[in-house]
Order: sequence, then C-alpha cells, then structure tokens
Amino acid sequence: MTYSSVAILALLIHVLVNFDVLRGQAVTKKEKPAFRSYRRFLFSVMLFYIADAFWGILYDAHLIGLVYTDTVLYFVAMALSILLWTAHVIDYLHLKGRSRMVLRLTGWLFFLLQILALFVNLFWPIQFGFDTQTGAYHAGPVRYAALFLQIVMFLLTAVSALLVSRHFRGRVRLRYQTVGIFGLIMTVTIVLQVAFPLQPFYSVGCLLGTCLLHTFVLGDEKEEHRRELEFLLRREQEQREALDSARAMAHTDALTGVGNPHAYVDAQLDVDQRIADGVLTAFAVMAFDLNRLKEINDTQGHEVGDRYLCAACDMIVRSFPNSRVFRVGGDEFVAILEADYADRAARMAAFNRQVEENLLSGKGAVVSAGMGEFRPGLDFACHTVFTRADKMMYERKQMLHEKADALR
Repeated sequence: MTYSSVAILALLIHVLVNFDVLRGQAVTKKEKPAFRSYRRFLFSVMLFYIADAFWGILYDAHLIGLVYTDTVLYFVAMALSILLWTAHVIDYLHLKGRSRMVLRLTGWLFFLLQILALFVNLFWPIQFGFDTQTGAYHAGPVRYAALFLQIVMFLLTAVSALLVSRHFRGRVRLRYQTVGIFGLIMTVTIVLQVAFPLQPFYSVGCLLGTCLLHTFVLGDEKEEHRRELEFLLRREQEQREALDSARAMAHTDALTGVGNPHAYVDAQLDVDQRIADGVLTAFAVMAFDLNRLKEINDTQGHEVGDRYLCAACDMIVRSFPNSRVFRVGGDEFVAILEADYADRAARMAAFNRQVEENLLSGKGAVVSAGMGEFRPGLDFACHTVFTRADKMMYERKQMLHEKADALR
C-alpha cells in the first residue's frame, strides 16, 4: 500500500499544481505548439500515476490478471510520456534540422518498440511476468533495455536544453536549464528504478521534475506575461492620456481656456442627438458678444484687448459655472445651460447687472448677452435655440451702445 500511497499523493499534487495547464488556461498558451505539447505530456504523466497507483493496490491484493493489465497500461503510459516529452522539448526549444529529426525519430522509435515488446510479452515474458505460484513480479530483459533507452532519451533532451541555454541570459536561460535538469532528474530516478524495481522512484522523479517545471518555467513565464501586460496597459494608458490631451488641446481655445469652435460643433451634435433620442427636454443657449473690443485693440493694443477678452470670458464662466462655455469667434461666446437651467433667469439678471455696473464705472468688461430656451416639439436642433439667443443678444448690444453713448 505504501507504493500506491506515493503514486496517489503524486497524482493529487500533479493535478493541483498543474490545474491551470490541464484546463488549458496557462499563460504560455501564447506559444501554442509548446503549450499543447506540454499539456499532452502532463496528461500522459497523470495516466502513468493512475496506473502506478492501481498497480500497488492490485499487487497487494494478488489479483494477478488485473495486475498484468495494469502493468501493460503502466508501460504504455510511461512510453507515451517519453514520446510527448521529446515533442515538448522540440517545440519549447524551437529545435530545427538534425536535432529536431533525431529527437522526434528517437521518441517515436522508443514508443513503437515499447508497444511491440508489450505485444510480444503476451506470449513470451520478455518485458515482465509474474510467478505462477507466488504471484511475484519479475522484470524481463527488455524491461532493462527499455529503461536504458529511457535514460538515453532523457539525457538527449537534457543535453539539448542545456546546449540551447548557453545562447541566452537571465530568466530565459534559467527556463531552458530547468528543462535540462528535468531530464537529469528522470535519468537519476530511472537508475534507481532499475536498482529497486518495486519502489515508485519513477513517479517521484516525474513529480519532482514537473514541480520544477511549473515553478521555474511556467511560473516564470506567467510572471513575465504579467509584466508584459502591465507594460502594455501602462503604454495604452499613456497613449489614451496623450490622445485625450491632444483632443482637449484641439477643442480648447488657447487664449481663454474654454471650448473652441470645434468643441462647440461637437456639443451641438451631442445636443441634437439627445433631442432626437428624447432624453434632453430642458436646456437654454446663451449668446455673448463683447462691446468695444475692436476699439480697445485699435487704441490700446492687442495685448490689452486680450486681457479684456479674458476678463469677459472669466465673468461668463463665473456667472454660469456649471455650463459649457465656448469661444466661437473673435469676440463671441456661447454657453449651453443644462445644470444652470433651473435658475437661468436669476443668473442672467445677475450677469446683466454686473455688465451695467462695469459700464457705469468704466471698469471691467461690457458683454452683451441673449438667451434662447429650448421648446420641446418646436425645436429639433441646438442651432434654432441659438438663433433666438443671438437675436436677443443683438438687441441687448444695441441697448448697451445707447447707454454708453448717453454716458459720454
């Protein structure tokens, strides 16, 4: 039962450690050929553990017929694991030419010879047999020859991996060296299996080797893949931020910092779409125009004119803090009121009072303003609302001109 306990424990650890690979979820899936061949190898090792576990149980129970069948399965699984291991080494090391051909042919030759030997063993116990009286297991000469060939196979894969590792540095080199170490571990445990045929050294070697592969090859590849994903995510975030910044710059007026005509066009399209969808039912558009900007530019210079324009923009933004404001011309601004719509009348009245105070004191910006309110069922575009606001703005502009003339 001790023999089977080792195999059962190895099977449980094998499944737990390699669960993500067996389910096909390992990150090494990016290298599909190597991933697929390694996954098949792990399944063959799992089959070997199962056969090994049943062998000890059936042998202790002296069920010779079932033990014989299980022993055949044991040798088939062992041969299959070696064939699939060589296939994985070829895929993982990207072997080409003669090295690839030698390993592949050797793997298939060993597998086919093992199957042939098992068939012949049905008639002549050349690989294994059981004493007819005591039921004791005894290994045949072909068994030892097969173990010798396995040693050769694992040494070949180990040497191939270690030779390839010389061309790399760092983590990649460690991975290839681990593949080589797996071959050396299996070589040692096979020698021990030859010396002690009734001990589960082969299972122990497979377990130790696959755990090393999972830790230093798959685990390292997962970490590398995680770092690559983090790098790609950071680069994507940086590109997104750069794109957002470029988009913001392309939609921002350089002098005042509010939206430019491009931004206003986009805002109009957004409003029109929401009107069409029936989700925007209450908003207003305000049109603004600066008085005296041309006069200031002509008499005091454009630098003073720019400061005057910025002061006017600041007054608009402060008066309608929750609204989108756009500079749509040299001295023209537009605001779309949604959040400020509820108290629009009070805000506009306060804005006009400030303008008239500026006019009387001769300090601060004088800005004409007009407002148009959206009429559901009558207005189907933002521009029609703006047209009414623009008309009201020009009426306000004429009134402010008249007041300014009266003060002179």
